[in-house]
Amino acid sequence: MGIKKYNPYTPSRRQMTGSDFSEITKKTPEKSLLAPKKKNAGRNNQGKITVRHHGGGNRQKYRIIDFKRRKDGIPATVIGIEYDPNRSANIALICYQDGEKAYILAPEGLTDGMKVMNGETAEVRLGNCLPLSRVPVGTLVHNVELYPGKGGQLVRSAGNSAQLMAKEGKYATLRLPSGEMRMVPIEARASIGVVGNGDHNLINYGKAGRKRHMGIRPTVRGSVMNPNDHPHGGGEGRTSIGRPGPSTPWGKPALGLKTRKKNNRSNKMIVRRRDGSVIK
Repeated sequence: MGIKKYNPYTPSRRQMTGSDFSEITKKTPEKSLLAPKKKNAGRNNQGKITVRHHGGGNRQKYRIIDFKRRKDGIPATVIGIEYDPNRSANIALICYQDGEKAYILAPEGLTDGMKVMNGETAEVRLGNCLPLSRVPVGTLVHNVELYPGKGGQLVRSAGNSAQLMAKEGKYATLRLPSGEMRMVPIEARASIGVVGNGDHNLINYGKAGRKRHMGIRPTVRGSVMNPNDHPHGGGEGRTSIGRPGPSTPWGKPALGLKTRKKNNRSNKMIVRRRDGSVIK
């Protein structure tokens, strides 16, 4: 998908860019696959803010995506590629031979009229979903399951893919987009190809209003707050933070603090971390 620029008839338009939506072939969503999406503005069930900078934004409906791809052995035809406001990737509406419709993540190169299929008997072809045991080493995959039957959890955002590096015993080794090498069960499913809309990260929003439309509120620097609101706050005029290093609003180190549990059960699945270190 390409990037379009705008004529600078206002200062905010000068640097603004957007997607040209050239991959989109269907403009209205499938009503049977829509679900209401309630706004909670980053608040939990007690009404307390647990995620800052959320609120407002345009009204959206959730598209029900089939991450499990469990309808095996039945070919499906791609009806159209759609925009999804809930994720960076585009989605594809497919229709199985028995008439059932579903949304899947649209890989790069998937177009209307193409056939996709799920299950062990499916070919290693763009958009097909099959167990890693049936995928050749070196293949690029996305929507990877961590646990067989749970549905794809890894590699779902625009432009991403994982590469199957090895298969040994009960596990397959994947190189994830972060550079991490990780083992997943060899019977876990993955979809073939690279997630589409790869130019998503090149978009320049240009003005604050576009972020507000997305439901993202402004972020205020800690150094301009009061000391009861942030460890960096207080002082007369511009002043240093008065600490060995920058902190979060809750007093924890903001840079370099490792938050992963040392005895995490899934450590044994990580062959090499994203920074290149090997877990012992």
